[in-house]
Amino acid sequence: MPKFHGPVGYVETVETAPGVWQEVATESDLYGNVERASRTLSGADKVNDDISVENVISVMADAYAQEHFFAIRYVKWAGTNWKVTSVTVERPRLILRLGGVYNGLTP
Repeated sequence: MPKFHGPVGYVETVETAPGVWQEVATESDLYGNVERASRTLSGADKVNDDISVENVISVMADAYAQEHFFAIRYVKWAGTNWKVTSVTVERPRLILRLGGVYNGLTP
């Protein structure tokens, strides 16, 4: 089973000034295992196919990750930020299922 070590990105909405809310991105490095690694191509009606992965990464969650698992948006793996499509809490681990490439907010 391949090992994983890399940044996990969180995006939360915080009040930056009275009545002003903004999305703020943070990252933390986590360790774990790549439970499944696979990819798919889609986009028959497009010039360039979309790449998505169906990877499952099991990470050892620190206290911040356990409390903010709902805010996990992406994982940097193999040089690319991938969307986290679902998170399953299995203390002390979090099971992250990845999807397509993440192009959203990063720190």
